[in-house]
Amino acid sequence: MRISGFQKLTLLDFPDKVACIIFTGGCNFRCSYCQNSILISNDCYAPIEEEEIFNYLTKRKKIIDGVVISGGEPTIQKDLYDFILKIKEMGFSIKLDTNGSNPAMIKKLIEDNLIDYIAMDIKNIFSEYKVVTKNKVNIDKIKESIDIIRNSNIDHEFRTTIIKNVHSIDNILEICSYFDKKEKVFMQNFEQSENVVDKELVSFTREELMEINEIIKEKYPNVTVRNI
Repeated sequence: MRISGFQKLTLLDFPDKVACIIFTGGCNFRCSYCQNSILISNDCYAPIEEEEIFNYLTKRKKIIDGVVISGGEPTIQKDLYDFILKIKEMGFSIKLDTNGSNPAMIKKLIEDNLIDYIAMDIKNIFSEYKVVTKNKVNIDKIKESIDIIRNSNIDHEFRTTIIKNVHSIDNILEICSYFDKKEKVFMQNFEQSENVVDKELVSFTREELMEINEIIKEKYPNVTVRNI
């Protein structure tokens, strides 16, 4: 599998777990706000050998109890299933970050009990997905992935990175409407950085986020606005 990055410790990315993060190389979207844009190309870095990952996990079994598979987009990796299976057999919990473009892989991983938590990014309202992804998206597959995840028995969340000059309050409310009131949904503010491709993107101010939060909570109490 193409592994292009490895963070050896995180206390934030896997709820209730001490974890590490494996970043796969390559992505089928070209989101201009991506904080991992260097990973979009499959040739971005010299790959990290799987052996290095497994050696680390073997030595850290008493410290780390979770592994986050992120990217890039992990589900475009042809050997993702076998890779996760090996980690799962070592006794680690698995969290998968995905854009939802490969529902068949997501379904197989869930049905075979290989992942314990899944976080799916919702880029925009369905009719304007390409505004964010910058390429053609099969929205039916995105919707299928949402249904697979929401009907699964594993813990999960849906999240949207909101951008001031991309997402209107009407867009945000429409995204919220895609989900049941019992589901965990997060709106997280865009943060500009040197890794972001589009330097023209703008974050919401704290005051604007507070106002968005108030509007959302009236109709969608299950939705949390982060970074306030």
